Amino acid sequence: MAEITDEDRERVKLLQQITASKNEFKKLSLEQLQRLQELVEKKDYSHDKKAHKSKMKLLGKINVRIYELTEGRGIWG
Repeated sequence: MAEITDEDRERVKLLQQITASKNEFKKLSLEQLQRLQELVEKKDYSHDKKAHKSKMKLLGKINVRIYELTEGRGIWG
């Protein structure tokens, strides 16, 4: 069995935080979002098609939120 790294723990902690509530995702700072993006991108889910699809969907949401924070507004307003 593969060893659990500190990065794995950090990724899981951030993922648990955003899955606890829809509002938690918007509470993450820009730095936390960028770190989560980095950690999720590193993780290889190619062996599981459904997990890989979820990863890509999450990365899309993270990118949108980072854009909102850096532009200082939401996309539609």
